[in-house]
Amino acid sequence: MRLAIDVMGGDHAPDAILRGAIEALEHLEPGDQLILVGPEDEIKDYLTEFRIRDDRIVIEHASQLIGMHESPAKAVRVKSDSSIVRMALLGSPKTESPVDAVVSAGNTGACVSAAIMHMKRLPGVHRPGIAVTIPAFHGPIVLCDAGANPSPKASHLIQYALMADTYAKHLHKIENPRVALMNIGSEEAKGTGMIREVHDAMKSMPGLNYTGFIEGRGFFNDEADVIITDGFVGNTVLKMAEGLAKSLFAAIAQEIFEIDPNLAIQFEPVVKQIYAKNDYHEHGGAPLLGVNGGMMIAHGSSEPRTLRNAIRAARAFVASGVNEAIVARLAEVSHIIEPDRETV
Repeated sequence: MRLAIDVMGGDHAPDAILRGAIEALEHLEPGDQLILVGPEDEIKDYLTEFRIRDDRIVIEHASQLIGMHESPAKAVRVKSDSSIVRMALLGSPKTESPVDAVVSAGNTGACVSAAIMHMKRLPGVHRPGIAVTIPAFHGPIVLCDAGANPSPKASHLIQYALMADTYAKHLHKIENPRVALMNIGSEEAKGTGMIREVHDAMKSMPGLNYTGFIEGRGFFNDEADVIITDGFVGNTVLKMAEGLAKSLFAAIAQEIFEIDPNLAIQFEPVVKQIYAKNDYHEHGGAPLLGVNGGMMIAHGSSEPRTLRNAIRAARAFVASGVNEAIVARLAEVSHIIEPDRETV
């Protein structure tokens, strides 16, 4: 399997990315290949400094960088030699030998734009969506979309439900995922006109275990395995959950310490274990569902272990055959979902 890594993506690039890629070598097979995309001299200097010699490492030179605060679409068009664009080109079906997956912790919007422009969409897909796995006590929750498409159409959300449902089956081995649609209430009359349109369509969608609307407070109450929403709400919920988990664990630790320092020492391993299950660094990245290939988008504040886990997740994504299953699933219901005039 061949994987391309955006060396310049993320708040701690390139050092954290390079270190994570090197750590990931232990998860790769002898015939695998890691293609490091970024400034060739800088990458070579790093490998030389740490005496890294591995035939599975290949360098793809990229002279430009797309910053986190740049306009995604404009940057992708203007910076054709950026690490994100060069990475996406390696995954393009027009490339003589496309890589199996790409990984980046860089500008999310630029990753999405580059993927659509160069890797293209899977047959039948209207808009790609980011599927984030959020840990919960009852098991994993797949949230889609988490930031790729902040202003979707009804058909986009319906496809997200089908793609995320397929992803949950293949990657998380959930036999019949419960799929819910995020709304401001559970009553049939609640929500915008588009949300009610999606709700009606998903109720009659064959093969989809749709359970109806879900409110924010039901997110972690074992009410659904897959939750569908637009990218604006999804990204907001995701970041709020990350911040809440971090502050909650800090508050619990502080309260226990104030009651009894010795008790805090006893509870420390338990708290760390629970926190690890809710730590995004441990889960690596989230796939951009719907692109022709594998794109794993990691958190902007990725550490070496984040990238190591993202690379491992990218391998698992490709090996699962989820893209082939998504194409087949969308083909089955193509007569039901209204075509997206912008993509036909």
